[in-house]
Amino acid sequence: MASIVGHCVLGATLAKLLLPERRYWPYWLLAAACAFLPDADVVGFKLHIAYDSLWGHRGLSHSLVAAVVVATVVVLLVGGRAGAPPRGRLWALLFLATASHGVLDAMTTGGLGVAFFSPFDAERHFFGFRPIAVSPIGIKNFLGEWGARVLRSEVKWVLLPCALVLLVQAAVLRRQRVA
Repeated sequence: MASIVGHCVLGATLAKLLLPERRYWPYWLLAAACAFLPDADVVGFKLHIAYDSLWGHRGLSHSLVAAVVVATVVVLLVGGRAGAPPRGRLWALLFLATASHGVLDAMTTGGLGVAFFSPFDAERHFFGFRPIAVSPIGIKNFLGEWGARVLRSEVKWVLLPCALVLLVQAAVLRRQRVA
């Protein structure tokens, strides 16, 4: 998997792109949380659930169906509140943020792949382009050289591209305000 850092940065970046107004900052945090949420499936390791099962790591929780369910449930819970973004835009953001988790994981150098189409198809997938070093599972395993290697690859392949996109957005918005 990619680390919590990469997932959360990508989720927050998507939020800033889709909801650029500063008043929506709580939804930027919500999108970051949704982007990390699929890794709640690591509890399965403690429950002795096989990695390659439907309920295993990178299984159903990493699927597009799960992203639809998460986005729908969260919009039903928080959409429509005073100051909330339009429901359709919020749903699209939360779906993309949650689905982005599997996208990053499919770009890593390890694991069994991502069950994007679960529960309809249990096949696990990787992308042909896999530059992100796979993160160890567990904080204890993350501390050290392996974690440092993961963070270096995420800076290069996730954080810097996100920063670049946000800088472009800021320049475009600044130009629009001036015009």
